[in-house]
Amino acid sequence: MKMKRLGRTGLLVTENSFGALPIQRLSLQEAAGLLRKAYDAGINYFDTARAYTDSEEKIGLGLSDVRENVIISTKSAAKTREGVLSDLQTSLHNMKTDFVDILQLHNIPELPDPNDPESAHAGLVQARQEGKCRFIGITTHRIDVALAAARCGLYDTVQFPLSYLSSAEDLSLIEECRRHDVGLIAMKALAGGLISSAKAAFAFFAQFDNAVPIWGIQRERELREFLEAAEQNVRLTPELSDIIARDKSELTGNFCRGCGYCQPCPAGIDIPWVGRMSLLLRRAPWQEYASPEWQEKMRRVEQCISCGACKSRCPYGIDGSKLTRDNWEDYQAFMREKGIMK
Repeated sequence: MKMKRLGRTGLLVTENSFGALPIQRLSLQEAAGLLRKAYDAGINYFDTARAYTDSEEKIGLGLSDVRENVIISTKSAAKTREGVLSDLQTSLHNMKTDFVDILQLHNIPELPDPNDPESAHAGLVQARQEGKCRFIGITTHRIDVALAAARCGLYDTVQFPLSYLSSAEDLSLIEECRRHDVGLIAMKALAGGLISSAKAAFAFFAQFDNAVPIWGIQRERELREFLEAAEQNVRLTPELSDIIARDKSELTGNFCRGCGYCQPCPAGIDIPWVGRMSLLLRRAPWQEYASPEWQEKMRRVEQCISCGACKSRCPYGIDGSKLTRDNWEDYQAFMREKGIMK
């Protein structure tokens, strides 16, 4: 695999890197096995977060014995110096390591005050001074915050949702990070699972030597797709460009990216999945969503109390109540057409 330099950190990370959010859905042994397969295949960068339930523990189980050969980043959603340091101690314990390579503030709506000695930023700085992290960064879903972080000189890395569906404004972050020599980590590089062509996604990011996609990998099949794209040195072709153009036409607008920040729902609705169902039914084998379990999951929409909590948490301002109701109606119509529901 080719390597990409992560800005002024000087870290050289593999062009295919591993986003560890989805391994929450695997057992400890399954996750550790998948992580080890990725490592054995040459992947050297793994990104997780304190908020990803047991993801850090799984990284500790799967990779602690090869810690010196891998680059690990994690995140804290704490708002204070003390909270960031406390989260980091838990992360280090879980991953069986004395330090992380990159410590990031998680999904921040604005940059913290760098002059406040008790701010989250102060926690990052203290962790770096104590040798518990090598570099510091932020993650956000707001382009204004990402651009400000790249320009301010305080952060080594910026993590932001980028894919070939991104707007021109969002994609401007790539050049801005290059200009300021800030490492750019691209999350949601598959748009929350809505991009179905690994080759097209890989080829898109192959154009940029300073944008590192962390693919959210849950299955060995998904891992193989990206490894094969690297082995074949896939680049944009007319065929892959056609796929990108088609996806852009189908997925324009403020669709749900599946980030999950809207959760938990007081009515028990799985908003990230339910809110993308209309797209999933038409972009993946629909049969897996026709089971009684999925029908029951979709039916929970009828329990929505329109509290507005999901919209207030959504980085994109999407009204989850309306989105899930619309998708429930579409789901019923689709399943009636297939003869699954009456």
